[in-house]
Amino acid sequence: MNAITTPPLPDHALLARYAGNGGYTDCYATDLPGAYSHAEFVAAFYTTWLFKLERAILEWLVARPSTDDEAAELGRGSRQAFAAWTVEASAPNQLLLRDFLGNTRSWLMVEPRHDGGVTRLYFGSAVVPRATRDGHPRLGFSFRALLGFHRRYSRALLAAARARLTTTGA
Repeated sequence: MNAITTPPLPDHALLARYAGNGGYTDCYATDLPGAYSHAEFVAAFYTTWLFKLERAILEWLVARPSTDDEAAELGRGSRQAFAAWTVEASAPNQLLLRDFLGNTRSWLMVEPRHDGGVTRLYFGSAVVPRATRDGHPRLGFSFRALLGFHRRYSRALLAAARARLTTTGA
């Protein structure tokens, strides 16, 4: 039950609007025993030791500081911006964030499974293609070069969030 899988993006996922059109989308999932709310998942995801490293880098590089309290507010829906992201869309049990440059999206969703005894945690990303001189949208070289790292990092982020929920209970 601890495996990180790469299921198809659910049709109802807010991230689905970015699938195709020359862009990149991914979807990672893991099942966790127990019932966890979307607010708990969002707060846990953005307060893991691994994501705190990313937050520190964002504060240093682009002057976008953030706190654990702000992560909890984001999860509860009482905050529309967090670190380098703003809320693009939300729906019951899911959240879609847009980076401040408009190049990427991050998506988090929870889904109760098996009569509430298990919660599926989803994390996904989208990279929006740039128009090229020939008018065809394409992903940049730097993203393509870093795709392997991105995939490993995405799995590590979801695993860290799962571990945080398991050890803290929220």
